[in-house]
Amino acid sequence: MADAQEFHDRMLSLGLARVSEAAAHASARLIGRGDEKAADQAAVNAMRDQLNLLDIKGTVVIGEGERDEAPMLYIGEEVGTGNGPEVDIALDPLEGTTLTAKDMPNALTVIAMAPRGTLLHAPDVYMDKLAVGPGLPKNVVSLEMSPTERVVELAKAKKCKPTDITVCVLERPRHADMVAEIRATGAAIRLITDGDVAGVIHCAESELTGIDMYMGSGGAPEGVLAASALKCMGGQIWGRLLFRNDDERGRAAKAGITDLNRVYARDEMVRADVIFAATGVTNGSIVQGVKREPHFIQTETILMRSKTGSVRRMIYRNPIR
Repeated sequence: MADAQEFHDRMLSLGLARVSEAAAHASARLIGRGDEKAADQAAVNAMRDQLNLLDIKGTVVIGEGERDEAPMLYIGEEVGTGNGPEVDIALDPLEGTTLTAKDMPNALTVIAMAPRGTLLHAPDVYMDKLAVGPGLPKNVVSLEMSPTERVVELAKAKKCKPTDITVCVLERPRHADMVAEIRATGAAIRLITDGDVAGVIHCAESELTGIDMYMGSGGAPEGVLAASALKCMGGQIWGRLLFRNDDERGRAAKAGITDLNRVYARDEMVRADVIFAATGVTNGSIVQGVKREPHFIQTETILMRSKTGSVRRMIYRNPIR
């Protein structure tokens, strides 16, 4: 009989897909209803219920916030039946609450799982992120480079011109100078309103998405989730935590982070094999959103394992009872 405490990623992966599917089903009822909090809470409740059916000793290391801020799926919460391997869980029950409330593209439910102690316990602060897809020289670009240098170096590595490069950037006022500098190189920019996990994943499928690089600041928890996806799909990502005040620096200390200026590469954010699942809530460029028909509800999930590099796209049709 196999050791019950071993991280059997193959056996757990389908269960993880069920978790993200359940969250998508629950939040889909609130698409276009204008209530971000209700959509997020529905996803949280469904995700937690499904996680507690899995034979794991799970600890949420990337969650909905600190315990006093989040009633469920808070950082440090224990989930699962308690029978099985000890695992770290990173999740965003609804990546794109605004996208869901406004019925805009690319809202996802996202979750990753790895052996205990192998996912970066990123505090809920901002992270400066830079990501590229697979098949490129190691450290082809870096956070130390200017946006111009990144575009030029990536174009050299891809044997193309800067005008052939497309960069994905989160549309925020703080990125205005960076956007202007990127455009000055001749590169194109794909602006996204929310959902930077999807933005980073786009780099790994540049043939389909046309996106070569992601850069800019966004949530640190989403950085760890994006690193989990890239560990499965290939590609490189770097992140540096950004702190605006002493409260945020205190959160880092609580998470065990002592070097506040450290740059984390992909394999430092995700230090072991990981499984990753994302289910579409609204239609998007990665997966299709939830579809309701008279007698069934249908979702599309992307399910990945870093151990094998496998990427599955699954259609789940569930009869409405």
